[in-house]
Formats: sequence, C-alpha cells, structure tokens
Amino acid sequence: MDEGPEHGDNILTPYKYLMKKHAEGYDFHTAEKIIQSIFSPGNEKWDNSGLSAEIVDNLSLSDDQEYDDDIDSDLSQSDNKDETVTTQLELSYHHGKMVRRLREPRDLYTGVDESSFFAPPRWPIEMQVIENGPNHIDSTANTLEKFYNPGSNRQQSSHKPVKAFDSDADVVYLIRTGSMVRHFIRSNVGGSAIKPSEQHHTSKEDVLSFESRFESGNLEKAVRVGPYEYELILSNDLYTHKHTQWYYFRVGNAIPGVEYTFTIVNLTKSDSLYNHGMQPLLYSELDAHQNGIGWIRCGYDIQYYKNEINREGKYKNRTYYSLTWKVQFKYANDTCYFAHCYPYTYSKLQQYLQQIINHENKKEFCKLRILCQSIAGNNVYLMTITSPSSNSLAKPKRTVIVTARVHPGEVNSSWVMKGFIDYITGSTDDALLLREMFIFKIIPMINPDGVIVGNYRCSLIGRDLNRTYNSNLPTAYPPVYHIRKLVQKLLKEREVIIYCDIHGHSKKQNSFMYGCENRLNRELWLKERIFPSMMSKNAKDLFSYSSCKFKVQKYK
Repeated sequence: MDEGPEHGDNILTPYKYLMKKHAEGYDFHTAEKIIQSIFSPGNEKWDNSGLSAEIVDNLSLSDDQEYDDDIDSDLSQSDNKDETVTTQLELSYHHGKMVRRLREPRDLYTGVDESSFFAPPRWPIEMQVIENGPNHIDSTANTLEKFYNPGSNRQQSSHKPVKAFDSDADVVYLIRTGSMVRHFIRSNVGGSAIKPSEQHHTSKEDVLSFESRFESGNLEKAVRVGPYEYELILSNDLYTHKHTQWYYFRVGNAIPGVEYTFTIVNLTKSDSLYNHGMQPLLYSELDAHQNGIGWIRCGYDIQYYKNEINREGKYKNRTYYSLTWKVQFKYANDTCYFAHCYPYTYSKLQQYLQQIINHENKKEFCKLRILCQSIAGNNVYLMTITSPSSNSLAKPKRTVIVTARVHPGEVNSSWVMKGFIDYITGSTDDALLLREMFIFKIIPMINPDGVIVGNYRCSLIGRDLNRTYNSNLPTAYPPVYHIRKLVQKLLKEREVIIYCDIHGHSKKQNSFMYGCENRLNRELWLKERIFPSMMSKNAKDLFSYSSCKFKVQKYK
C-alpha cells in the first residue's frame, strides 16, 4: 500500500511526492546522482534535489496505447514479470489529501507546453557563444545543382607549404575551446557566462574578419598567408583529436571583386567529393535581404590534396589533406558564410517541429514527444505519424522507423528527413494510404549535442554514437540506448518492416542504402534487398542500386 508523502524531517510536498513516484516508473531514480554530477546545481533546468520535473512532465504526456505505449514501457526497468503495472492510475490532491482515480481516456492529440518542450540549446559551459547568431532565409533553387567542371584550365601547380601551424603565423582568428578541457563537465543555455572577447587580428583594413562561435559553427583558426589568401584550421570534434570535415563560419570586411583564396589544411579523408564536382556553399546576407537568394554553390580552382603536415596522436605517421578554393565577393560591407553543406541546426529542427504540431490538419495524425535527453540536456524528439485507428479489432499496424543525424556533420540527412516528413504528412493519396497502413516512428536528430557544437561525427562523450548500439550505458549514450529499447518493445508488439537510418557520405555520389550482413539466413538476405530494389525501379534518376552494400558488420 502506498504510504503517501513522508512526514518528519524529510518532508515531501504533494507535487514532489507525485514526481518521485512517477519518476520511479521511468527509472530516473537510478540516474539521479549521475544527473546531479553532470549538470550545474541550482540552475533553471536542474534542481539541486535531483530529479528534473520538467523531464518527467514531458515524458509523461498522455498518449494513445496504439501509438506510444512503447516509450512508457521502454523506460520501465522492472525485472519482475509477475508484477502488475498500470499506467491508468492518477494521483491528485484535494484539500491536502491524496486522491487516487483512473485517468481520463488517453488523448493522442494532447498539446505540449512549448516553453519547456522546445527549450533553447544547451552548450558545454566552457564554450563561448555569440549573442547574435546567423538567421538564414530558406530559398529553393529553380534548377538542379550542377557539378563543378574545372575544364582544361584547372591549375596543377605545386602546392605551397602550410604556414598555419608556424609559431610566427599571422593569426587573424583563434578559439581554443577544444583544448580547454578534456571531457564534458556540464552544460548551460548559451554556453559560457563569459562574453566572447574580440578576436586578435592585424590593424590593416583589408584583413578579413572571421567568426564561428554560433550554433553548428566550426572554425578554430584563420591565418593570413598572403594579401588575399587565408589558411584555415577546423576544430576537432569536441573532446577528441580527430574528425575534421564539417566547416561553417562567417566572413566579413571583404573587398568586392578581389580574388580571395581559402585553404582548409587539417582535413583527414584521403578523397572527397570536392575532387568530383562538389563546391563549397556561400551565403550573402545582402544577397538574401535584397534579392531573396540564400545558399549558393561557389568557388573555382577547387582542389583537394595531401599536404605535408603530420597529424596528432596515434595518427602521427599520417598527414593531413587540404581543400582550397578561390572566390570573389559581390558586395562591400557584407557578411558572408561558408559551409560544407546546407546547415540544419538543432534550433531549425525545433522550429520545424513546432510548425508540424501547430498545423491545423497535421496535428490530427502527428504526435511529438521527448524520447530522452542528451547528456547536455537537449531534447531528442520522437514523432509518431499515423491515422487514428477506427477499428479497435483490426490487426496492429506495422511500423516503419526512420532516424537521422547520428553524425552531426552529415547535414544532408536532416534535409532528407525533412523531405520525408513533409511527404508523409502531406495530403496526397499515397500519403493518406501510408498513414492508414503504417505507424511511422521518426527520430529526426539522434545527436543534438554534436549538432549544436559543430561536431562532424561524435557526441559530447567523444564517441561515435553509431558504434555504441551494443552498449548498456544509458547515461553515456542516452539516445542510442532509448532507441534500442524502443525498437525492442515495438518488435514484441508488432512487425517492424523497415528501420532506415539516414546518413551522408563524403566520398560517394548518388543515393543508396547499406544493409546488414546476413549470409547464413537466406530469408533475411533477400528481405533487406527488397526495399532498395523498389527504390531503384521507382526512382531510377535518384537512387543507385549498384552503389548499395549489404555487408555492414554488427559493430557498425
């Protein structure tokens, strides 16, 4: 029998008592000490008393048993198979007395408290973040992007020695976030409380200004090696000594019509799509404001090549690679951005999800909730999309699971995910039929921490989450742990016909799929090839079956 709130020295208010009992069902009591050690005591999100009522509130949103009971039972860690568990009992207080009653029938479409559900990004406390980050417009090109063709005039001259690592280099921009601490300590909205200081640069008026201390930004150092030539060093994934590929930074004080050369000198991959027609992306704030033009491909004399600088740590016997390109800016007094791929930040995802759940029609068949929180306290969202069941005796719908952005720098996966959600929530006959036939479980951003800080591959643990699916450490890899529990629960209740995890590839063209290695099971061997085969036949100009592989090992 439940004894109710305790009395005496350790008084629990009715609210705290309810939260404590509710949290026990989600196993948050076992992680209380770990949570306290990660997050700063007394801040607005995490209370010194341990439990985050906000998390519990968000995770306990009422839901439909057909749709989201999997989350509730996934988070329950009871090993007693004979134990009777109910989620229909509701505790309330009336005139100071606890009252037990059955909750109202579940409502799939209950709204959420947006003030907490879409909390702003949380950063490691050592990271300085500028107050006014980028605010890009969304624009769609009228024509497909063309491959850059260097033609016969491509320069093959010998490459200049790298100067960015020299002690006497002319440094015009430098941040040292990655070398300040060796591991994640705790997080805060807005990062460090210390306001970013002015960056060192020469007094010459023709020197470019650089900035990357904004969401998803990545640039550690800029060195001027010529009047209009700059060498750039990217930040490693936070708390690691590797994984440099993603870049996203701001440039100002450019002279229009002048040819500038930029060279990133610490890339690690032996080949790149930049050698096969890809160009960097450029965004001009003046072009966006005056002409409605957003991100465009830019640059010429683009080369990706091996340089003479040795890498750090266990890779010291290998050298870095360089990416160089030339560009001319159109406007004076403009602020421009360069990026490896069209940026898609955590905040942009939140804005998009808000539009979905507030849409007059889409909110009728879309349910958004929090699967878990990352170690920095950022929300990992789970979206359920399906038409409400009209026949309670009908066979349980089959499930399709789609996830994305486990690797933060593979930004194209977020754009593919957005396109998928737009389609599946659309009004076409095919979309209506798919919602009638299937339940879609969608996790649009597995690794929000890595996305926020501008990592290419890792989370704030310094590990590739895509290599941790065999781990049983929910506090170290919460998104992966809860995704696995979700899948396990779904498999017990209904058929999961597809699990699709969307990635991007830095060296291969086209769209394709990778599948698991099942040489000993002929049925599975055939099953995993059916959907890619259908894709190739129905979208020959968009999908390449010949690029698919079905030999992905278990550790991947």
